[in-house]
Amino acid sequence: MLHLRLPRVCVAIAAPDANELLEKADALARDNPFVELRLDYLPKPGLALGRIRYFAESHPHVALIATCRRVASGGKFRGPISSQMELLGKAADAGCQLVDVEIQTAARVKAAQLEKLRGKAAVVLSFHDFRGTQNLDETLKKMAVYPADFYKIVGTATSLSDNVTMMKFLERHQDSHALIGLCMGEQGIMSRVLGARVGSAFTFAALTADQKTAPGQVTAHELRTTYRIDQVDAATKVYGVAGDPIEHSLSPAIMNAALRRENVNGVFLALHAKSLKDLLTCVKEIPIHGLAITMPHKEAILPYLDNTDPFTAKIGACNTVVRSVDGKLYGFNTDTSGVVRPLEQRISLQDSRILVLGAGGAARAAVFGLKERGAQISILNRSLAAAQKLARQARVRTIKRPDLKKLEFDVIINATPVGMVNTRESPLTTEEIKAKYVFDMVYDPAETRLLKLAKERGCEVIAGSEMFVHQAARQFEIWTGKPAPREDMLRIVTQALAQRAAARNGKLRSDQ
Repeated sequence: MLHLRLPRVCVAIAAPDANELLEKADALARDNPFVELRLDYLPKPGLALGRIRYFAESHPHVALIATCRRVASGGKFRGPISSQMELLGKAADAGCQLVDVEIQTAARVKAAQLEKLRGKAAVVLSFHDFRGTQNLDETLKKMAVYPADFYKIVGTATSLSDNVTMMKFLERHQDSHALIGLCMGEQGIMSRVLGARVGSAFTFAALTADQKTAPGQVTAHELRTTYRIDQVDAATKVYGVAGDPIEHSLSPAIMNAALRRENVNGVFLALHAKSLKDLLTCVKEIPIHGLAITMPHKEAILPYLDNTDPFTAKIGACNTVVRSVDGKLYGFNTDTSGVVRPLEQRISLQDSRILVLGAGGAARAAVFGLKERGAQISILNRSLAAAQKLARQARVRTIKRPDLKKLEFDVIINATPVGMVNTRESPLTTEEIKAKYVFDMVYDPAETRLLKLAKERGCEVIAGSEMFVHQAARQFEIWTGKPAPREDMLRIVTQALAQRAAARNGKLRSDQ
């Protein structure tokens, strides 16, 4: 059968004219021999047929899907159904081995027309739900009335659990139909990466991040290199970072690189967890073997854990979860390693004077971890009550902002998100920075406003990327039992942050 010979990743491409469309296909041909041509994006798609024929003849190893989706089905083609069917037939004649026909179109044409088209190319009968992922069995039953080579059902993930719904659907029906199933949207990443191992014939990817043809599409490069989709199988262990928001997390980049370097059959995903209930459903049903927990769930997840190490219980925040073979969840906190290790490489922590800014989960890890190593801790937080509560629990002291003018520290640690979203913000003014070292837990941007001010004051600075890598390395070791490739992880983070900074600077210049 055709679907047994197809690659796992089909790259969807669109362009404003036929020349650009086929130029993109030509550039893809060697590394991605499976391409969807979105003819509905062209003002006059019929003009592309000659170029398609030439491309197909000169690239016999490339599988082509012709798609001309109508506006009513979420595409851009405004012509009548008769024109759509005629165009798809001519695309098949020109060398496209597959054609995409929406169920809405199939329902309005004669069976003979559909069968005639199917005689020319494999028909992908498709359905797209842009609002949710529901009634999948019922939808397939309606679609199966029309003979097709593939049945493509695409939902929209409004929760992580929608991925579970889609994947269980694929498992149920993979033996009776050739299926393509995935969820659109940011929360649909699991279905795109893991769908193939539960019965989806292939998945769709974008050419680049800014050339997506559907919400939540991942680039082909990411699917192949970061997520190693061609190696994902039934034995692949699933890990992830869960938070809200999660879009800009660098954890997938460094964790997947570490898994690859240490030859671990695993994949690490970014999970946009808007609720813990939703996340825990996926942990159980996928199942997910290890989780990195980030804001805002570090404290809220504790009641759902079967056990934690004593230090995590003391901190009252968990950033690392392990799911055991019997399904029990165990919590750890590696943020402490992320703070302590970079400082231990520079100073003796015993009796060092350290100011921690903040009183949330990250601050708690810093305070308890440094206190245990004999440091003298002071806490400054916008909410005095929260600072005092943490100070009582850790038996350290709080200070008020006016006190900064007369105090000096060995280290100032920013454990707040200030400077992350608004890169022009700093939790302290230049005059308030009086320390030998300034350590910012914010890792993006690589050089925050706080670190710039600290340098101007002559302080030595420690970037958040150090903490990020140290705590991630410890997570990797907990999950896999293997030593983490710290240097590789730091190199990847440094490169990624430099690329982001360059992109931001380029956008700023273009906006001016």
